[in-house]
Amino acid sequence: MISKTKSTKNLFPKLSEKDSLNLKSVVDYSSVECLPEIWSIAASQFGDITALHNPHAKPKQEIFTYRELFNKIQQFAAGLQALGVKPEAGISRISLIADNSPRWFIADQGIMTAGAVNAVRSSQADVDELAYILANSDSRLLVVQDLATFEKLRPRLDDLPIQLVVLLTEESAPSEEVIKVFNFGQLMEIGAKHNLEPVKRSRDSLATLLYTSGTSGRPKGVMLSHENLLHQIRNLRSIVQPEPGDVVLSILPTWHVLERTGEYFLLSQGCTQVYTNLRSIKNDLKKYKPHYMIAVPRILESVYEGVQKQFREQPPSKQNLVNRFLAISSKYIQARRIAQSLDLENVNPSTGERIAASVQEKALSPLHALAGKIVYSKVREATGGRIKQFICGGGALAKHIDDFYEIIGIEILVGYGLTETSPVTHARRHWSNLRGSSGLGIPGTEVKIVDLETRKELAPTEKGLVLLKGPQIMQGYYKNPEATEKAIDSEGWFDSGDLGWVTPRQDIVLTGRAKDTIVLTNGENIEPLPIEDACLRSPYIDQIMLVGQDKKSLGAFIVPNVEALEKWAEGQNVELCVKEDNVTSSTSQKINLESKMIQDLFRQELTREVRNRPGYRLDDRIGPFLLILEPFSMENGMMTRTLKIRRHVVMERYHDMIERMFA
Repeated sequence: MISKTKSTKNLFPKLSEKDSLNLKSVVDYSSVECLPEIWSIAASQFGDITALHNPHAKPKQEIFTYRELFNKIQQFAAGLQALGVKPEAGISRISLIADNSPRWFIADQGIMTAGAVNAVRSSQADVDELAYILANSDSRLLVVQDLATFEKLRPRLDDLPIQLVVLLTEESAPSEEVIKVFNFGQLMEIGAKHNLEPVKRSRDSLATLLYTSGTSGRPKGVMLSHENLLHQIRNLRSIVQPEPGDVVLSILPTWHVLERTGEYFLLSQGCTQVYTNLRSIKNDLKKYKPHYMIAVPRILESVYEGVQKQFREQPPSKQNLVNRFLAISSKYIQARRIAQSLDLENVNPSTGERIAASVQEKALSPLHALAGKIVYSKVREATGGRIKQFICGGGALAKHIDDFYEIIGIEILVGYGLTETSPVTHARRHWSNLRGSSGLGIPGTEVKIVDLETRKELAPTEKGLVLLKGPQIMQGYYKNPEATEKAIDSEGWFDSGDLGWVTPRQDIVLTGRAKDTIVLTNGENIEPLPIEDACLRSPYIDQIMLVGQDKKSLGAFIVPNVEALEKWAEGQNVELCVKEDNVTSSTSQKINLESKMIQDLFRQELTREVRNRPGYRLDDRIGPFLLILEPFSMENGMMTRTLKIRRHVVMERYHDMIERMFA
């Protein structure tokens, strides 16, 4: 139990026996001083095992063994050094503006191997944001995805000290280009003719600059050291224990801290990484049968929605059977959680409660097993049938999604962290998977919960602001001492900006962002995420964002699931009229999204799901709501590239509509 009177060193769990056993890796990286040293060890240990495989690369797929990958990294680094990259003098800052591919990884580690620090970002990012990163990072060399990315940035480069550009394709710049431009093949050819000069670095040396997503204001350059990244590689095995040759499907942006650090760790363990994308993931899951995938909640939700769609397309008799099975399995997993003391709503069940739950679990077990053979096994087959665990981070996972995957027998290990924490500070374990939480701290991590206003340390299980400390905490924000001082106090505690509490067994439970809190006119503070997650259980709601700051009640913007609505309308013997860009999609105009019939349906859905959520309060009720057809997406700027809703952007976009909604 956490106590106010105990020192902060007692605020995190000691290394458990199971964590200690799990940390015993097939390779010992304890003596490594900097990240690039990993790959020579991995090459000698895993040699001919495939490290990176991009089946979607053009003109042909790319496959590299561990030995080949190490040689390519060395060659890329030697080429950079030949062009003037030196840690002490010359070029020491390089911007890497590119997306998922083996060449991204070669460039990333080649830059570090050469002794430079890289600043990374997507080639799809806004030009103004990229220009800011180039300037703020003091980059003098630019590595870009392709010629199109270079041409997009070219008008901004005249005002920046960029001396060289490297394309990760075989394209060539126009002959009249005054900046020196080398393509991938040319750089590798230069590297093949030069010896790589070893670079001495300490663990505290700066490795990379990762810029925050910029959901509000200018992005800040997060300074991560080699030790920050090595801490993750050495300790993430407490969460998952991959074996050499295990297949990992990679879909998140490779420059994003969660995917990036996850790749470093999984490749250090000898895994085979296969690149996929949103168009190909369904087929790639079946084709490559991954053991692991790092995902954000939205990806897991999309798989869930696909399964639900298939369920809805079945004949009524089969739908009824599936629904009965799901209801039984829901009771089964609830009983199993209580029996194992893994129920977040009853974190300390009595002996009697555990015995009763165990009896119910055994009684329901045969029917749950039958459902597994008839229904759930087919869902698992759609993911390839070999998933050991999905590793999920980057946002809150809705309860019904968590429940669904537990029911069908696919384990989700939710983690917690931020760009500033490299990122993982906490994660659920397969031997201690407390659904609804973000798990136990990884080795070396400390947590403290304090009052949001007074910063006074709170009593056990009280909700407050989450402060973090550990070897994974960033060095600070680049050239921004004011922001650094605000984020990290004199004792080294990092202000996460997240609200949460810690269970008696030391699992962290996140309840929302401090800045996301909606304060109603009655003074009540509302965390929108848990309510939004509850509403997403409705098959008719595809996306939802709550509003209501300084209002009497909550309101909501809802992106409806039009397909589910159309099926509902058929059952009502009416036809749905959906208008988008003034085009009508229907053969009839009997009802539309503004009709009383549709509005009543959504009112019923919102009321039911909000009231059924644990901890329901009257102030959680959603008052006015508006159905909008334009989804929140990266393309329209209303979602980040890790698929989080950019709340301030949505509120600015719909400011007038919000005012009318509450008028």
